[in-house]
Amino acid sequence: MKINIDIDDKHEVTQITIHTKEWTEELEEIVKVIKKRRTPRLFASESDQTILLDPKEIDFIYAEQRRVYASLANRQLELKMKLYEAEEILAPYDYMRFSKSVIGNLNHIERFELSFNGNLCVYFRSGNKAYITRKYVAPIKEKLMNGGQSNDN
Repeated sequence: MKINIDIDDKHEVTQITIHTKEWTEELEEIVKVIKKRRTPRLFASESDQTILLDPKEIDFIYAEQRRVYASLANRQLELKMKLYEAEEILAPYDYMRFSKSVIGNLNHIERFELSFNGNLCVYFRSGNKAYITRKYVAPIKEKLMNGGQSNDN
């Protein structure tokens, strides 16, 4: 990859042009990084308090009994949004769908364990665990093999 940067007072606005033969996952990641200005915060509630969550703190988000929760290392907090809304916000931060009701942080995964029914049990560094249904196993493995997990936490 070749990078050219032209710094000059004649430029009114910052403009980025990418010349390429074909669209790749690497380009998609670059565009996500460029578009990401600030880390979005999620609002969770606990008792009568509203808590701001950084996406890097969350192991996974799950829906249960028509409510959405964020699972952190040592607690579960209710989010005031739909699961698909959280998925859209968290996609640039290496979150992927694990099942119909779970979105997981690929950067927190420690190991996998195969279940008898073809699902994978995912163990996070915090000790939490979640399940990946068969439908989502291949895309997650592919993302992880292509560098989807970063160890810069």
